[in-house]
Amino acid sequence: MAERKPFLIRLDPETLTALQRWAGDDLRSVNGQIEYLLRRALREAGRLPDRKPPAPS
Repeated sequence: MAERKPFLIRLDPETLTALQRWAGDDLRSVNGQIEYLLRRALREAGRLPDRKPPAPS
């Protein structure tokens, strides 16, 4: 697994509540939900290449 770096984020209470609800619906932690959404947005914007599984040997 890649190294993870801590990062502080400030959210207004309404956004945090909505994010907590969404994360719970998707069975993720809030941190996991934020990472998922950021990776998806970066891929869609063409700023993060898709991870391709290694070819079978």
